[in-house]
Amino acid sequence: MNKALWIIIAIVVVAAVVIGVVVWTGDEEEGVGGGEEPVTDVTGSVAVMAVWTGAEQASFQAVLDGFNEAYPNVTVTYTSAGDQLPTVLGTAVEGGNPPDIAVLPQPGLMKEYADRGELQPIDFARETIDEHFAEDWVKLGTVDDTLYGLIFKGANKSTVWYNVNVFSDAGVEPPATWDELLQAAEQIGASGVPAYSIGGADGWTLTDLFENIYLRTAGPELYDQLTAHEIPWTDPSVTVALERMADLFADTANIAGGTAGALQTDFPTSVTQVFKESPDAAMVFEGDFVQGVILDASEAMPGEDFDVFTFPSIEGSAPSVMGGGDLAVMFRDSDASRALIEYLATPEAGEIWAARGGFSSPNRNVDPAVYPDDLTRQTATDLAEAETFRFDLSDLTPSEFGGTPGQGMWQILQDFLQSPDRTEQAQQRLESAAVQAYGR
Repeated sequence: MNKALWIIIAIVVVAAVVIGVVVWTGDEEEGVGGGEEPVTDVTGSVAVMAVWTGAEQASFQAVLDGFNEAYPNVTVTYTSAGDQLPTVLGTAVEGGNPPDIAVLPQPGLMKEYADRGELQPIDFARETIDEHFAEDWVKLGTVDDTLYGLIFKGANKSTVWYNVNVFSDAGVEPPATWDELLQAAEQIGASGVPAYSIGGADGWTLTDLFENIYLRTAGPELYDQLTAHEIPWTDPSVTVALERMADLFADTANIAGGTAGALQTDFPTSVTQVFKESPDAAMVFEGDFVQGVILDASEAMPGEDFDVFTFPSIEGSAPSVMGGGDLAVMFRDSDASRALIEYLATPEAGEIWAARGGFSSPNRNVDPAVYPDDLTRQTATDLAEAETFRFDLSDLTPSEFGGTPGQGMWQILQDFLQSPDRTEQAQQRLESAAVQAYGR
């Protein structure tokens, strides 16, 4: 064989080896993002804690099942702490036994743990997160320039869900303004069904209602100032918002169960009682995740039996969205924990829950086609494309003020639900609680 032929053979062999290496490497990386090949060299266990119960827990479990398909040698256990998560998690952390990963409903709570040195940075996932999430979402997971949190689940909370048949029987259309809402509610009540379902047993539903109203009556700049406690809760802008809340709360006969019943109604019940066969109310004020509860508890069909409208404008306020998000944070660093954080940052993870409904992904590369219906696509698109967006105010405050049952905003607004004529007293109590929580 001559020298030229040997050279040609050598070039072909080297090229084949290089191509084989490139192909093999590409397959291996696909496994991290939920590709075809499972990742088998990551082993261990991951304990996860979050607030999700019921339909939301089932959907998150489906995401974890997807992770187990991608990482078959990692065992994941999930604990639901419900609304008591700040307390349950705090006890676990203080006892030296935190979960490996927690999903927190409040960036303020993440900041508290980061400031105390309890959290592990997740900068190892920065490239994946930057690829799939807009800068504003990344900032919400950052404390002092260090990335600690990944917002896996977003929420459009500026939505009102209604029973199509009840609205139709009462002869009303979805309202676009606050005055139209009050007029529609009066007409619905006259038809024999209370207009409002309020889950007052869960204080966070009341903070969501206040925040939607305040964003529209005060505007985004004052919203930011109140969030940071740069203006007091005795400010006149808070008075206006509470008075609008009182428009609803004082209409006791038009609330399912009255105010006393509302205070005994948890969030899931506030939804299901609107969409059962003999509904107790016509509409419920809450986020896009309501749809998941409806579909889990009934045979109601989107667009036919239930529908959604945007939270009404107040006094000509510009369109705006108040939303939330749940941040995955890492307390214990391990290969298994890192794998789960990386997985949650992928479009594949978001698409699993998106396909089940009751979910808006902040991941910009989640395929909109996976959302199960037009309503879900609508709420998710409104969240992603909002000109004015503000994160849930209470979730950005110290947890003892904005996110703990029996105190702070939750308790004070529950008391206001029962006594909506005591606006000044509610403001004074809110300011006193804020001063204590913020330390100023």
